[in-house]
Amino acid sequence: MARRVAIGNNKGGAKKSTTAVRLAEALAKRGRRVGVLDLDPQGNASRRLGWKDNPEAPALTTSEAIEANAEGVAAQVWQPIGWQAEYADRISLMPARFTLEDRATEAGQRGAWRRLAKALRGADDHLDYVLIDCPPSLGHLTQMGLAAAHCAVASTEPEYDSVEAAVRYRDFVAASGEDLGNPDLRFLGIIVSGYDMRVGAHVGQLGGVREIFGDQVWGVVPRRALIANADEYAEPLSQVADSHEVRAVFELLAERFEKEVPAA
Repeated sequence: MARRVAIGNNKGGAKKSTTAVRLAEALAKRGRRVGVLDLDPQGNASRRLGWKDNPEAPALTTSEAIEANAEGVAAQVWQPIGWQAEYADRISLMPARFTLEDRATEAGQRGAWRRLAKALRGADDHLDYVLIDCPPSLGHLTQMGLAAAHCAVASTEPEYDSVEAAVRYRDFVAASGEDLGNPDLRFLGIIVSGYDMRVGAHVGQLGGVREIFGDQVWGVVPRRALIANADEYAEPLSQVADSHEVRAVFELLAERFEKEVPAA
């Protein structure tokens, strides 16, 4: 079984999808086999990994894997990504489209919160890690992600609302393991993204994050236009000019990740 890590925050715009995509890229460059499980109906991680749905022959997605309510069905949903980088074949994607929102309406059905874990059972043995990109919510979809995960990581911007929402996510993870049938679930760390040292509020909030989370702060990703451009054009950072500094940041994050979440 792969080690599954839920990446979340109780607020949108916290760089969760960017964190999932770029961390997957850095881990793949280190030789790891990584699955990105898009659990957000917006499907941003899927698009940024170069996935394109075909309306004439729609692909299976996370939504169908959950809806099937069958053990191991996710094995039929993993797909290659659309990048052409040499390490791209080490990244698999379970994509999402907006219909994933329909699964949120099933929250009251018996055992619904365990359906993602059920779908993944035996379906990720070929991977070292699965990064679960959760929606900006603590609702049913995120709860399914946490029920399936071994541990959780927060992504935040250095802004008050985003940091406060990351604290809510951390506390929710700490309080919910038993209720989600996942008593070993642990919160491991937080990644601060979009940091600009020229912005006084960012400097102050980064200090606050370090005070609140202590050694659980895994790293700080600077605000750089080239990251936004790579996300916008669904490109790997290795193909973006002058991206050495940013690639080094994510490589260090991948190194910390592997220390905190040893592969099985």
